[in-house]
Amino acid sequence: MNAIRLSSLDDATLRRELARTVAEERTATASVLAHIAEFDARRLYLVEACSSMHAYCMQVLHLSEGAAYKRIRAARAARRFPRLFVEVAVGRLHLSAVCLLAPHLADENVDALIAGATHRSKAEIETWLARRFAPGTAAGSAVAPGLPRARVIAVRPMAPAQRPAELSPGTVDPLFSPTELSPGTVNLQAPAVAATPPAAPETTATHVVHIPIDEETHALLREVQGLLGHTIPSGDVGAVFRRALEVLRTELLRRKAGATDRPRKPAPRAAAAEERTRTVPAHVRRAVWTRDARRCTFTSDAGRRCSATRALEYDHVVPFARGGETTVTGLRLRCRAHNQYEAERAFGSELMSRKRQQARGGRRPPPPLATPPSTDATRPPRLRLP
Repeated sequence: MNAIRLSSLDDATLRRELARTVAEERTATASVLAHIAEFDARRLYLVEACSSMHAYCMQVLHLSEGAAYKRIRAARAARRFPRLFVEVAVGRLHLSAVCLLAPHLADENVDALIAGATHRSKAEIETWLARRFAPGTAAGSAVAPGLPRARVIAVRPMAPAQRPAELSPGTVDPLFSPTELSPGTVNLQAPAVAATPPAAPETTATHVVHIPIDEETHALLREVQGLLGHTIPSGDVGAVFRRALEVLRTELLRRKAGATDRPRKPAPRAAAAEERTRTVPAHVRRAVWTRDARRCTFTSDAGRRCSATRALEYDHVVPFARGGETTVTGLRLRCRAHNQYEAERAFGSELMSRKRQQARGGRRPPPPLATPPSTDATRPPRLRLP
């Protein structure tokens, strides 16, 4: 951009240039949405070693989290209702408007919703949609996704220096006033204590999370606070939350990765039998989990490895149906998206689509987690992965 050239323009020309540039930007935005919609529909992000379209937008296109989310949501809505591409291109709807309308759009109301949101601000559209799809109304009872009854405020990092001195652990951040939470939101307050816990080190980052919970969950929280009365006398919600996550992590790693503090060597005869079974023994899970660094191993043609660490699955290097072995060398970690992608490449997308539909029809609930160890223990169980 040549700032010197712009400074030499007269006022009338600058107004025309600005209007022209904004119009070009809107057209370009609509084009970007169309490309994202088609790219997403073809799932081309999998070839580029990304587990989702959102990951591709962030890691390859280098968009911010918010920009990627907004464009993908708008692109998917516009793919269902192509008229939205035109509305964005001519400037009648902005991206925020399309994202707000997306959960409510249907064939019978798309024209009315677009007309009602045209040239309106985000706040105006939010208010209008809240009235139109209010709980209890005919429209609100039919479709109300995207307008949750209780609002969840995202995790927000806050430097210790910015944290109010009077904010004790477990209390609600005053920057989020109670009026900002929808009815039904429960503010988690720690019981009052005589002694003030020691302040966190200045180098420790603090995150403030507001979680809407129902009465049953709130009662469970209070019960756990009572059970931890000796270990966490203050009842600090943050400390209780961490302890709960530590216990849950221990159990999940045991089930997912075979993690244990006392690993046993496999029996010699079991080593030969494991080659033709889909059940992955604990010692194999531990070895594969550690070798692959708890991350999807899919690599693109350009040498880029998928960064997904969620929904990891054990995938046979050679498909099991074609003689693959359930061994350390015969298995690898793949995210669910790339595991399914490999299966479609091996057996065809139509066959795998039918298999997934059959699995969804007869899906069984996961087994319950084992009862955690005593909650009064001072330390969570230790795990050792070779």
